[in-house]
Amino acid sequence: MSYYKTPIRDFMFAIQHLADLEGVMALPGNEDISPELVQAVIEEAGKIAEEVLDPLNKVGDLQGVSLENDQVITAEGWKEAYQTFIEGGWNELPFKPERGGQGLPWLISTAAIEIWHSVNMSFALCPLLTQAAVEAIELHGSEEQKATYLPNLVHGTWAGTMNLTESHAGSDLAMIKTSATPNGDHYLLQGQKVFITYGDHDLTENIIHLLSGIWLEKQTRVCATCLP
Repeated sequence: MSYYKTPIRDFMFAIQHLADLEGVMALPGNEDISPELVQAVIEEAGKIAEEVLDPLNKVGDLQGVSLENDQVITAEGWKEAYQTFIEGGWNELPFKPERGGQGLPWLISTAAIEIWHSVNMSFALCPLLTQAAVEAIELHGSEEQKATYLPNLVHGTWAGTMNLTESHAGSDLAMIKTSATPNGDHYLLQGQKVFITYGDHDLTENIIHLLSGIWLEKQTRVCATCLP
């Protein structure tokens, strides 16, 4: 049973009249975007929210996550919901087609993200953090790194994380001190990170941690929050 009802009219009003959908449609590459297409995407994003994500809230609260044989296990139904999410192409909405994305404007993706966060923030954080990883690698990665990481992150086969909070800084990100110093073909890390959001789970086959200007591929399922 879902207690959430997507406010389609409110979203379309905000998209068209506050966020200037007409101006976004006029931008290069958006020639095929129309109000009808936008509304169809919003309606389908709402269905995912109401039919898939909302029912997960209760089981997530009751079961939570567990650690079994060094493996983090999400609550019942979460892994299946995530597969439904990525198989529907929802993780791919705003990314470049050459990276495996759908190339839709960020305006549409942002509205969909707002819907999913409204109904189930615990779930929606995972694809949101993956988006951030994609953007960082797209902007700052080498061509080899882009070819290695982006297809899997865009599709959602791999996931990203958030590694910001440090024990001495709390939410004051101006005080973070963790650093990565180049040393030949690798980096030497100095510092400590805590509260790594979506640092470990069983939703994807691999998890990518971006930290201090570099990213670490987590080959094992043991999440290290202390980086010497």
